[in-house]
Amino acid sequence: MNHPAAPGSVSPADQLRAALSALLDGLPPRQAAGAVDRLIANYRGATPTDAPILRDRADVVAYAAYRMPATFEAVRAALAAFADAMPEDWAPGSHVDVGGGTGAATWAVTDTWGGVRPVTVLDWAEPALALGREIAAANPALREAVWRRSRIGAALTIESTDLVTVSYVLNELDEADRATLVDTAAAAARAVVIVEAGTPAGYARIIEARDRLIAAGLHIAAPCPHSAACPITPGTDWCHFSARVSRSSLHRQVKGGSLPYEDEKFSYVAATRLPVAPAPARVVRRPQIRKGQVLLDLCEAGEQLRRTTVTKRHGDLYKAARDADWGDAWPPFDSQS
Repeated sequence: MNHPAAPGSVSPADQLRAALSALLDGLPPRQAAGAVDRLIANYRGATPTDAPILRDRADVVAYAAYRMPATFEAVRAALAAFADAMPEDWAPGSHVDVGGGTGAATWAVTDTWGGVRPVTVLDWAEPALALGREIAAANPALREAVWRRSRIGAALTIESTDLVTVSYVLNELDEADRATLVDTAAAAARAVVIVEAGTPAGYARIIEARDRLIAAGLHIAAPCPHSAACPITPGTDWCHFSARVSRSSLHRQVKGGSLPYEDEKFSYVAATRLPVAPAPARVVRRPQIRKGQVLLDLCEAGEQLRRTTVTKRHGDLYKAARDADWGDAWPPFDSQS
């Protein structure tokens, strides 16, 4: 269950935005934009991969300001779907974020469940860990978090924990290290949530991880309404979702344009060893609202993809369909009572 901030309190999302803005105040805009441009080129393979990706504090600050909000929103959306499928009173008692860098996923966990729990962030980049620790001082739930340097590969070890998150990490690993990471997470955790870019390649990595999680004995909680094979024919389509991200001045400077937001496309899988009630179906495309009807593309528990049309004659369900969003459970959980 998602626990919104109490009246008068500041949400983790707002705390994170404020902390990132404060970091950028001390960095010349041209330097920040230049660092982001170089980092984007690096991740696209346009610069030598044997050079350090995050060379210094300026690089890490620019990367955090540019990517943390998008990672936060994508992971928060995945966690919300996962939480909806779990028992209402469940919350992770501990959390390990693998390859977490500056810790965006740890912020998303505190926003989803609130409270304080043991948190460990594992990453090989010491500058990213140092900045993550600095930013976390703004979040009371993360002030005691442990930031530990660790290679994410064959030698990876994860202590027993309730929740492991892995966000935007699999794309940086070869096939063998991806398998090791997923298997190690499955063995250590009661629940695993993995997020990747919402591209065909990102989806392929998620499906690969999903298969390994199921083989390890975990049950799929989200987004899929079942733990059987994905009904999408490989190469014809891919499962992904969208999260809206407020754009900072740095985003606008780097990407151009004036819109105050952008949409982060992501793919994910959430699996657990605990009792779970997946959605009966999941909206897997942006709903199409027509006059008097709504077209919903659904992934259903019967291991099939199906388009359904909801019209005014469906009454309350029609109202729900008009409010439905890409990635939502269908029908809404509260409509089943």
